[in-house]
Amino acid sequence: MKLGITAKLFLAVLASCAIVLLVNGIAAHISFQRSFLGYLNEQGLERMETVLPRLEDSYRQHGGWDFLRGDLEAWFTLMRPSPDPARALTGPPVSDQTGAVPRFALLDRTYTQVVGNPGADRESLLRAVVVDGETVGWMAMVPFQKAIAAGDVRFYEAQLQMWWLIGTLSVAVAALLAWLLSRTLLRRVHGLASATHRLAAGDYAMRVDAGSRDELGGLARDFNQLAQALEHNERTRRHFMADISHELRTPLAVMRAELEAIQDGIRPMAPASLQPLGQQILQLDKLIDDLHDLSLTDVAALTYRHEPIDLATLLEAMLATLEPRFAGAGLQLRRRLAPGAYPVHGDERRLQQLFGNLLENTLRYTDRGGIVEVGCERRNGRFLVTFDDSPPAVDADKLPRLFERFYRTEASRNRESGGSGLGLAICRNIAQAHDGSIRADASPLGGLRITVDLPEAA
Repeated sequence: MKLGITAKLFLAVLASCAIVLLVNGIAAHISFQRSFLGYLNEQGLERMETVLPRLEDSYRQHGGWDFLRGDLEAWFTLMRPSPDPARALTGPPVSDQTGAVPRFALLDRTYTQVVGNPGADRESLLRAVVVDGETVGWMAMVPFQKAIAAGDVRFYEAQLQMWWLIGTLSVAVAALLAWLLSRTLLRRVHGLASATHRLAAGDYAMRVDAGSRDELGGLARDFNQLAQALEHNERTRRHFMADISHELRTPLAVMRAELEAIQDGIRPMAPASLQPLGQQILQLDKLIDDLHDLSLTDVAALTYRHEPIDLATLLEAMLATLEPRFAGAGLQLRRRLAPGAYPVHGDERRLQQLFGNLLENTLRYTDRGGIVEVGCERRNGRFLVTFDDSPPAVDADKLPRLFERFYRTEASRNRESGGSGLGLAICRNIAQAHDGSIRADASPLGGLRITVDLPEAA
């Protein structure tokens, strides 16, 4: 039978509690045997040390043990503590209070019992009685463990039964707590599993309650972040498909209208009638090229050949090429490049594409009579290339969205200016492929500032 996680968790907690109880019981038994009973035996051995001198003196006086053989009264007289004024204040010795004296016995040199506890033998705790350098007998003490086993079996059995009862009740309580704990934890796990199934079925609006700030709460928060990301991606995908269809439909609709006008004889078949068709074809071709480049940069399939490049030389060459176009558009082109080399490690063609897109944007969207300024500076081992233009500006809340596909801000930066809405998205992917970044801010000139951050070559 396959056990579920609920049963596994319950059995794990229950087994842990049972093992802890068992180990605790064994440890308590060993501790009682070795510590407490050992302490009592040590007290008896200390008492034996105080009695040994008397036994030795008595043996010298009588020349043997016959005077003690079987005489318990004389034996207990020898065992009696010597008079001590301090003893009246502290009470009898611990050994007397724990019954050590009745466990004492005297054995002769052959371990034959003379007097005392009949259970004493050569296996008992022994101390030699030495007279004139010769062992004449042994003082023996029956261990406390043996005395208990011999005389209090019923007490031991009662304690054992009580221990089993306590252990059983403890395991029952542990089982109840384990069931409650597993039920509480697994309820949240089952909730996450159910939410995961709904998310996999396409319900991206699904969210779960994070609850407490434990590991399961962290997992729930991660799940909500995943659901939010999937919902955003699905919404972006739908918008992207709608934008693509719209962008493709517009030039195709113009081309169809122009062709139908020529077919119906409304317009003659002349170069002037074909010019709008050519413009729409060029716009459609540009859109398809941008979509192709964007798809390649998104999956990192665009080919890059990284090699040492001087940004100053690259920017100067591009600005020199585009300067006549800026002048023709009535725009003043400024440079803000410090003298010296700007070494980077990158693909020259892709960086030209990146900077070319940005310069085309400034040329296309800046009002006539405005200013465009290109600058580059070194800061903390990185190069910051900035493209500033004069009005129109972009609202601050729209700046973070400029690098989204097909995003346009307002009529001043729209499709009629010739843009596909994909150029900045391609620029972002190219910058990231060079371990860099790109961002948009308000320009000091009153328009838009685009900053490209690239690492300096080693």
